[in-house]
Parts: sequence; C-alpha cells; structure tokens
Amino acid sequence: MKRRSFALCLLFLAVVVAGCRSAPAAKESVGTESARERAQSTGSGFDYYLLNLSWSPEFCYSHPSAVECAAHDTFVLHGLWPENNDGTYPENCSNAPGLADPGPYSDLYPDRGLLEHEWRTHGTCSGLSADAFFATVRRAYQSVKIPPALANLKAQASIAPEDILGLFTESNPEIPRASLVLSCGHNYLTAVEVCVDKELHPVPCNGVRSCRANVVRIPAP
Repeated sequence: MKRRSFALCLLFLAVVVAGCRSAPAAKESVGTESARERAQSTGSGFDYYLLNLSWSPEFCYSHPSAVECAAHDTFVLHGLWPENNDGTYPENCSNAPGLADPGPYSDLYPDRGLLEHEWRTHGTCSGLSADAFFATVRRAYQSVKIPPALANLKAQASIAPEDILGLFTESNPEIPRASLVLSCGHNYLTAVEVCVDKELHPVPCNGVRSCRANVVRIPAP
C-alpha cells in the first residue's frame, strides 16, 4: 500500500507500533524527487494532519520481549504527520530545538528516541514549537475513541477493512468515513489513520490510499 515500507525495521524496534510480520509500518517517499523537495521546502504550508493509530499486537508478535509490549495495548499513538492533498508530505523542515523536558509526554511516547524522531521528522514541519506540537498530538490522540469491539478483542479476528472503519465511525460519529484510512501489511492490520485539519477537525484523506485487502487479520493482544 502507498507509502508503507518494510525496510526501516531498526527505527521501529523502539516504537509501540503495529508492524507487518517482517517489520512495522513506516512512511515512505513517493512521487518525484522535485515534488518531495517542494513539499519539504514549504514547512508549515501543508494541507492537513494524518493521525496514525497503530495496532500494537502486530508489532509485538515479532518483538514479544520489547518493553513497550508489556502493557498489552491495542491501538497506540504512532504520530501526527503533516500531509498534502497531492500525496506529498514535508519532512525534516528545520533544526528547531525539541522539548527541553520530554517527561510530560512519556505517556504518549515511552521511548524518548521515538519522541525525538517524531519532532525532528514531522514536528518541525508543523510551524509550531515543540511543546505546542506535542500538546496538539495529545489532543488529536485523545479525541478518537477506540471501538469496544477492537479494544476488547480476545482472539485473532478476520474483518473486512470497511467493517473496521465502520466500527470507528460508529464510535466516533463526528468523524466521517472520508476522514479514515486503514493500513495493512501482508493482510494483517497495521494501523487506522484519521485525517484532520490544523484545528483537528476531520477532513477528507486526499492523497492517502487505504488498504485494498478484502479481509485483514487482527491479532489479539
């Protein structure tokens, strides 16, 4: 699926994210180099945010001893990423300093390395200070309710992607279907993503393609 790569395993060994059986999901460059450079140069001139909620059990399947997997979580925060409607996305926009004290955000990112990566790669393109960016990340993450059927999953399930996203719209009636996409790898669920504007209101996920599998498997915690 678009922009998901299985080549960045090392980065995500410290991340509470859902991965495919070989490695967790990651963003990947798309389009021409000139389009990528143009997107990177715009800084805060992006169109909307993509909130990535990763399915932790998929990552923990292949990394059972990782400290992040002790909590047996289901959907966990991966990141809030600036996006453009044409499918490009800015990254590494400046050398602006990160958080002086990351402690208040340890509940979002238990691993400091991931927090620093998210700021450097994505936060610097938001046009916000580090504190303002991670406060925005927290608000976005807390605004989405996890469907009970998935939050309380007791055994591996096989569900059509549209039905999974339907569970999200039922639990979050303020989020339209057009603002949701599902990421998968090898027919396993890796993430559900929500598209929001800079004020965190749902917007259509332009330029982001959803999983095309007929059915995806969802490993239980």
